[in-house]
Amino acid sequence: MFLDFYGLREQPFGVTPDPRFLYLSPAHREALASVFYGIDAGRGFTALIARPGMGKTTLLFQLLQQLRPTARTAFLFQTQCDSREFMKFLLRELGCELQPHQDLVSMHEEFNRCLLQEAHAGRPFVVVIDEAQNLEPSVLETVRLLSDFETPQAKLLQIILSGQPELADKLARPSLRQLRQRISMLTTIAPLPPDEVEKYIRHRLNAAGRREPLFSAAAVRKIAELSEGIPRNISNACFSAMSLGCSFKARTIDVGIIQQVAADFDLNGLRSDPGVVTFRPEAISLADAMADARSLDVRQNSIPLQSRNGEALTSKEALSYLQEIVHRLKSNQNFPN
Repeated sequence: MFLDFYGLREQPFGVTPDPRFLYLSPAHREALASVFYGIDAGRGFTALIARPGMGKTTLLFQLLQQLRPTARTAFLFQTQCDSREFMKFLLRELGCELQPHQDLVSMHEEFNRCLLQEAHAGRPFVVVIDEAQNLEPSVLETVRLLSDFETPQAKLLQIILSGQPELADKLARPSLRQLRQRISMLTTIAPLPPDEVEKYIRHRLNAAGRREPLFSAAAVRKIAELSEGIPRNISNACFSAMSLGCSFKARTIDVGIIQQVAADFDLNGLRSDPGVVTFRPEAISLADAMADARSLDVRQNSIPLQSRNGEALTSKEALSYLQEIVHRLKSNQNFPN
């Protein structure tokens, strides 16, 4: 294990959402402040939507840690369920005893009693629903109906929906427009820029007990490039690099170790059909597109160039163009002059 070798008290790049290791980048601070404001202002519904691995769950744990002394809170992550199961999970999280085969009506009555008790005690009631993109539309409608618990003066319940971009897709459906209209605060988390990647790594190492730099500047730049600024990817790269560095007895993690980690995590050679290339959906340059297409068949040396005056292709244009090239290469068709 590399902890002793690198002078660490504990694992700095673990996979659990431990708030002690949360690095509050400017983007994370802004997201946390927005969610906090939505609760404090009694807005009812708040949504946090970001790509996988951006630290949403850790951020929410930090939020709940700060709220618990003064608020009643519930955290739900079991979102692949129907409406009845959802209410069961919610009531169990609140410590309520459920009767066998209890119906939705009685569950709602039990939940309303909890809300009124907390309201009389002057405590906010906050429910966080993580991985909300997995909720079926019927369950999202159940969630919307929970917000109907209110007095003429205030909402009895604050709900935070947290999920991946697929949650935004669902909320954009016409059938869910009533729920979308009730979400008064919508926030996201942007990937870390390169300078923040270095701060993220240093923060987590410091939290684990190491003060001296461990990764070289070139290694950090390579991690920033490979990870695309996504915290989970950064942590995975750092964990693997430290494991590999320890086996090499390397006191400093240099760019060569990071490159070896990247090679070890290259899945292309392990895929069931390694001849199929997967392209990222963002805009890519025509030169990169041509290189990727040529890699499918080293004998092909006359792939035509589409003219865009040197500009980057949009994702739609690039993928359409590459699909045509891949089809022709796999079927041994010639390209038009």
